[in-house]
Amino acid sequence: MDKIHVKGMKFYGYHGLYPEENKLGQRYIVHLTLDMDLSRAGKTDNMKDSVDYGKIYDVTKQTVEGQAKQLVEALAEDIANQMFQSFPAIKGITVEIEKPEAPIPGQFDSVGVEIYRENRL
Repeated sequence: MDKIHVKGMKFYGYHGLYPEENKLGQRYIVHLTLDMDLSRAGKTDNMKDSVDYGKIYDVTKQTVEGQAKQLVEALAEDIANQMFQSFPAIKGITVEIEKPEAPIPGQFDSVGVEIYRENRL
């Protein structure tokens, strides 16, 4: 399967278990890998045979900056579902979310999750 990568999208959201996370918010970094057949797009050179990267960004932004979740796992699941609904040509998706300012005592770059889902629509 061919892949489209959209890496390092940065958003500000209000997800988390703790009240201060829901009130103050924090940065989230999202990386997506979309599995789809790109052979037709490669032959036709026509956007209708692929997906618009800007629209991928917009859907991700609306999801991350939308309704707060307690867990980044739930946020990742929501992003995957929104992508499948918005872009039926996507056959599978890897969603990776980094949370650089997680409320954990100690020094670390980020915490996060990575999920893989297949389009069942």
